[in-house]
Amino acid sequence: MRAEVFLDTNVLVYAFDPANPKKQERARALIRDSGWWISWQVMQEFAHVALHRFAVPLKGKDLADYLEVALWPRCRVFPSPEIFRQSLRLQGETGHRFYDCLVLASAMACGAKTLLSEDFQDGRSYGPLKVLNPFRET
Repeated sequence: MRAEVFLDTNVLVYAFDPANPKKQERARALIRDSGWWISWQVMQEFAHVALHRFAVPLKGKDLADYLEVALWPRCRVFPSPEIFRQSLRLQGETGHRFYDCLVLASAMACGAKTLLSEDFQDGRSYGPLKVLNPFRET
């Protein structure tokens, strides 16, 4: 089970955010790419934001359709004792919040080389996993 890239929830959320057109365009371009995976946690977080925090929340049917067509085929990491153990180890080593460590552990579990997220230090590595902020202005 390998993917080159693991997407954090914020990438999916920005694809629906018209408040920042540059981030929206970048997120949509990343989602159109074929080489990424996500975890069960990312799907849950996205669903919560889409239903409760979007300026115009998605309707249940629209969210269900998006999950079915766009996200389920990319979901490769599910809760397991090892994911939780690794998350706790990472939390102890890094001091990051536990849910952020779940994202890191999930990316590692699917063998991703890159985690695309703006929630971590851009360029930081966690073993073979490197974090890149896809929205960083260059």
